Amino acid sequence: MSEPLPAPVRQHVVELAAHTLADLSEAEVPSSLIAVRRFTPSKRVRLGALPLAAAVDGDTFRARVAEWIRLHQPELAEAVESAQGPPPAAPPEKVAAVAYLLRVSGWRELVEAAAASTTEDEARHRADEADRTILRLTEQLATSTRVAAAEGERLRAQVATARADADEVRRRLRASGDRVRRAQETADASVSAARTERDEALAAAREAEAETRRLRTRIGELESALTGARRDTRESRSVGDARLRVLLDTLMGAANGVRRELDLPPTAGRPADLHARAHDGPSHGPHAFVGARGRPDDDPTLLDEVLAVPGVHLIIDGYNVTKRGYGQLPLHSQRERLLSGVGALVGRHPDSEVTVVFDATAVVARPVGVAMPRGVRVLFSRPGRLADEEIVRLVKLEPQGRPVVVVTSDREVVDNCAAAGARAVPSAALLARLDR
Repeated sequence: MSEPLPAPVRQHVVELAAHTLADLSEAEVPSSLIAVRRFTPSKRVRLGALPLAAAVDGDTFRARVAEWIRLHQPELAEAVESAQGPPPAAPPEKVAAVAYLLRVSGWRELVEAAAASTTEDEARHRADEADRTILRLTEQLATSTRVAAAEGERLRAQVATARADADEVRRRLRASGDRVRRAQETADASVSAARTERDEALAAAREAEAETRRLRTRIGELESALTGARRDTRESRSVGDARLRVLLDTLMGAANGVRRELDLPPTAGRPADLHARAHDGPSHGPHAFVGARGRPDDDPTLLDEVLAVPGVHLIIDGYNVTKRGYGQLPLHSQRERLLSGVGALVGRHPDSEVTVVFDATAVVARPVGVAMPRGVRVLFSRPGRLADEEIVRLVKLEPQGRPVVVVTSDREVVDNCAAAGARAVPSAALLARLDR
């Protein structure tokens, strides 16, 4: 274009050019607008504004646009070209665009008037926008003022509450300070008392340590004296045991001679038999270790000497023996192996009475089907009792003076049986005798 047009006028010029381009034949379309013609009607004005404005600046295409206006908008064209001028209600920018395209006289004044009108409209629009902005800002200011006033009231209330809280905290701090001072004084007094007690305890500990050393020295002297006394006692006891053994052998030989002389029948019943018949069944014990004085615990000759005593009752703590000799086997296998060996041993000493006691607490179910070798009595502890208790009961049932020997390595059983008048042989001795 030879002169720049106001934007609204230029927009109307481009729209009229786009409508004209749509009605031209292919041959009449300027070469610069061939690509624009392919656009859709909605895109021609938006995307082809520059090529259309440049084409309108030329006389040929502008004449085509003028013809299109006279053909499609004849009233507006006649009003613009007439002496009376365009109607006052017509938009100035549209009138200016038509005048520009038709090149009527005074079109520049119409363009300038449209530009001025546009400027006025823009100024009026900006003024309206400014008024609206002022009104909006005024409302926002009023709202902010109200919110600020409410927030100020809230903050003042919070400040008052905070001050009251601070006063309460200061009061509590003063009270806490008094309590802390009193606690500190009490703690200092406690520390002083503890130090005094510690010093007294250290002094007492030193005295106790000196007393302990004195007592240890005295204990050492007493142990030395006890060792000598035991040595003298063992020597005197050995002589006494030998004399008693000779006397016992003599008495037993005489008793056997009297029995043979009087042709007395064998004993009808023994205490252990009566105890076994009173048994309702099995029930379910612990161990320790005791050996023969002056001899190894696994000396097999101990059993031979015991079984050689006339009328001896040999009581065997079953599981105490088997768990030392065959502990890796199941319980029923342990019982079978022990009873088999004891049966063979008793076969060589038919005059001996042998009782094997098992602890029924060591079996899960009631033991049944236990094979009893000839000459061997097998007992299981009663419900709620241990085999140890049954062994002590058997010993106490025997009459005073009868030789009773218990095979066990349980220290408690040994002590209880000794108190009841029986002697003990270690389990290792029986295991060694059965393995021989």
